[in-house]
Amino acid sequence: MPPIGAGTGHPGWLAKNGGTGILGPMQTQRKTPTTALVLIPPLEVWEPIQRIRRRFDRQFRRWMPHITMLYPFRPATQFDQVASILGPVCRAARPLEIELRTFHRFAHAHSFTMWLAPEPAEPIRRLQARLLACVPECNDVCLHEGGFTPHLSVGQARSAEELEARLSELRSTFQPMRFVISDVALIRRGRSPDSRFEVDRLLPLGR
Repeated sequence: MPPIGAGTGHPGWLAKNGGTGILGPMQTQRKTPTTALVLIPPLEVWEPIQRIRRRFDRQFRRWMPHITMLYPFRPATQFDQVASILGPVCRAARPLEIELRTFHRFAHAHSFTMWLAPEPAEPIRRLQARLLACVPECNDVCLHEGGFTPHLSVGQARSAEELEARLSELRSTFQPMRFVISDVALIRRGRSPDSRFEVDRLLPLGR
């Protein structure tokens, strides 16, 4: 993948700084795909998003609508420690005023991901960087072209033709929505193939 910026999630930064963050040395900590740190829209705005995801998102059952901040993340057994460190970071931030209006795509080797862009993106990026500084080994979301890209995934497409047909439909029918995100969520799931993510606890923003 193309290089990312030299922020706290960059491997070069980690090497220069001993691979450590506030929560301890990178090499002694585990990451797991069964936990994540995410932003979740308020329940009252879910339905238009879920209507799209029911049709197009193979991860509909596993994930709630969300904007990923850090994933994979620390094991749930470390959530008490994690919350004690990340809580003050969240309290020092402001609630996020978000608008979902435009659809975009990520191209993969044999498929595409469709996503809604949360705007403005910069406050989300700033918050994500501050959270990542506490757990710099959880930097997987930064290891893509352009670094960390705030997004809310709504589905997949298997070909360019299918992608364009779906995006054309969505762009012509989707009504922009605005909402406020007041918490960062620590979520977890079991290890079975059909397990679903659930909110373990919320870290309030600005309070």
